[in-house]
Amino acid sequence: MFDYVRKHTKIMMGLLFLLIIPSFVLFGIDGYNRFREQGQTVARVGGHNINQGEWDAAHKSEVERLRAAMPTLDAKLLDSPQARYATLERLVRERVLAQAAESAHLVTSDVRLARALQETPAIAALRRADGTLDMERYRQLVGSQGMTPEMFEARLRNDLSVRQVETGLLQTGFAAPAVADLALNAFYERREVQLARFNTTDFAAKVNPTDAELEAFYQANQSLFQAPEQANIEYIVLDLEAVKKTISLNEQDLKTYYEQNVARLSGTEERRASHILIAAAKGSSDAERQKAKARAEELLAQVRKAPESFAEVARKNSQDTGSAPQGGDLDFFARGAMVKPFEDAAFALKKGEISDVVESDFGYHIIKLTDIKAPKQKSFAELRTSLEADLKNQQARTKYAEAAEAFANGVYEQSDSLKPVADKLKLEVQSANRVLRQPEPGAKGVLANAKFLEAVFSTDTVANKRNSEAVEVGPSQLAAARITQYTPARTLPLAEVRAAVRERVVNARAAELARQEGEKQLAAWKASPAQAQLQGALMVSRDQPQNLPAALLDAVLRADTASLPVFVGVDLGARGYAIAKINKRAERPTAAPQVQQQDRAQYTQWWTQAESEAYYKLLQGRFKAEIKVARPAAFGTQMAAGALQ
Repeated sequence: MFDYVRKHTKIMMGLLFLLIIPSFVLFGIDGYNRFREQGQTVARVGGHNINQGEWDAAHKSEVERLRAAMPTLDAKLLDSPQARYATLERLVRERVLAQAAESAHLVTSDVRLARALQETPAIAALRRADGTLDMERYRQLVGSQGMTPEMFEARLRNDLSVRQVETGLLQTGFAAPAVADLALNAFYERREVQLARFNTTDFAAKVNPTDAELEAFYQANQSLFQAPEQANIEYIVLDLEAVKKTISLNEQDLKTYYEQNVARLSGTEERRASHILIAAAKGSSDAERQKAKARAEELLAQVRKAPESFAEVARKNSQDTGSAPQGGDLDFFARGAMVKPFEDAAFALKKGEISDVVESDFGYHIIKLTDIKAPKQKSFAELRTSLEADLKNQQARTKYAEAAEAFANGVYEQSDSLKPVADKLKLEVQSANRVLRQPEPGAKGVLANAKFLEAVFSTDTVANKRNSEAVEVGPSQLAAARITQYTPARTLPLAEVRAAVRERVVNARAAELARQEGEKQLAAWKASPAQAQLQGALMVSRDQPQNLPAALLDAVLRADTASLPVFVGVDLGARGYAIAKINKRAERPTAAPQVQQQDRAQYTQWWTQAESEAYYKLLQGRFKAEIKVARPAAFGTQMAAGALQ
């Protein structure tokens, strides 16, 4: 077969050309890329698929948001299967609500959008003193999220429209006080109980398993005694600090940067001024504003004739109640602190000069410049350290994209070693031993990043001993690794885990003995209550559980109290068994009016949330929402052998 291919190369090339080129014409290279990137369908809403790529992108965005809000949050919680599944559920919910909004023709007006933008703290902080929005900083803010202002506003408009789907329900939920009180009184009802505990530990001494029993348990439960796969690895990390190490600055660059930025780095000029204000609100009539301006012109002529009288004239005539008692003094201020017309006039004056009448949204001002605090210009030597840091930071941010591309290409193209990439980018090759697939408690840096460890233990990295792909482990931070020694998961021999096997067998048998004894005593005490050996009485309720295990408390509060006393028994699993004798029930104490009001509000919130969730379930069915990925196991159930490490 291969001989035929070699002898008929031109024929084979022509055949491949005929097969491949038309498909590119029909679909395009981008079509192939999109097909590859989208991946499998993970959910479906209203006939539209949610694919793996969308899920990954949504989770990445969610992780970045949480890391920015809570930098100390454990990274492994963010990249766990449970966290990823929660992101998928949120994504499906968003799509369901978006379908509902579209179906109901819910839209957001320009006025509502503008109000939402004004109410956003991050955007409100970008407003200048005159109330206008600093558009350059606004573009930078939304650009940091990978969007243009138009994209950001479109997304916000859509979010507001979707929010309307649930707003009507959430804002109109209510519960009548009588209904709330009835439900709350039943929920927080108190019961007096006496307990008897049959603890597993009390029966452990009665259990003495044989070697054969230990062997049998071990053989039947080998999955509990697994040593997880582990690897010794080498890894490299590219970040802004690493890029900075490759940057060398010459003296002329530093001096040029100094000359361009010395004013900014030395501080800002401040000016002190006094003013006389004749108020005229922006919405005043033309007649009112003309009258105010005429009055300001009169006062200007007066202070021009006698400049030393400015403070006295301000005290008697200025309508700025904050500064008038101080003779109009506004103390020192820098650029950006005052409305623009006032600022422009104040910074155009020389010390001791009085301005013409200046119009602003507040009215008409007469300004006298009383002092100038010029910043002391710092020398090149004083600023050298900060100049080098600033310039290196700027150049590192510029060069990072180029370095990141070289990093990603290098670890892929020279997949048998990290050294060529490390040498080229001047990175340190680091090592770590006995690395597990999941981040260990206390792990730091890339070793605490679940996505990085997933790449380390990928099939290609393990089986073919190649470099891992370049993984984004943080903002402007890439990492790659290779395995130097790999140990697959294995079942630990009985000799190594005999103590752990015996402990499990003893605990299981002791728990069973505790349960049997508890059930025996429960039957006896029900027949002869006077014989019960119980602890002192406790008054328990849902808000005062008195440290009762949740299963026991639930059984006590669910028990039928039509005929008292009543006994209940509860199997506490590995902890043993418990018997509770319920002697009496008591109503919830009457709370202060303020507390009652808070409790009713809490009940209304619970009720409204339940209604909202029920409404969402209805929408799920209406728009045929379906998650095609299995829900992961709960936290703490994935590594059964963790206690053996």
